[in-house]
Amino acid sequence: MSDRVQLPGGLALRPWETTDAPAIREAFAEPGMERQADAPLATVSDAEQWVRRRQDQWDRRAAFAFAVADTSGAALGGVAVSGLDARHATGWISYWTGSAARGRGVATLGCRALADWCFAELALFRLELGHRTNNPASCRVALAAGFAAEGVQRQKLAYDGVRYDVETHARLATDPAP
Repeated sequence: MSDRVQLPGGLALRPWETTDAPAIREAFAEPGMERQADAPLATVSDAEQWVRRRQDQWDRRAAFAFAVADTSGAALGGVAVSGLDARHATGWISYWTGSAARGRGVATLGCRALADWCFAELALFRLELGHRTNNPASCRVALAAGFAAEGVQRQKLAYDGVRYDVETHARLATDPAP
């Protein structure tokens, strides 16, 4: 199974490394990003643990997370597939970028490449993702990466006592390339 994918513009998908911990800590310190982590990332040591969890998931084939890196190898953001269901050949896609990479197409290119990788390497048929409806940038990424909007899950997420609707998207292996 390939663990590196070249993208346009000199970007690449590659597995997370513990040397990425400072960049991860910086990205998840941004307002709103702490919600995206599976555990608090208050220190570089916390970020190193985050990387080790991603590496363990990869080893167990439970999930596959990639850094989206620039030509120098610096992580600009991440993409992942989790919630893998072999019987139905489905997976759940997630993506994020640090503030310096936003608006540059990094998440879109990474998400497209991850979807193609999932279809080719994991033989998945359907990929799903969701975003809060008050996050239009995430919606633009999903649509540009070829994920069709399928509906809204009302008040699915709760952050700080506020409930948020989530729009779901999906991309099928048989969909035309974006």
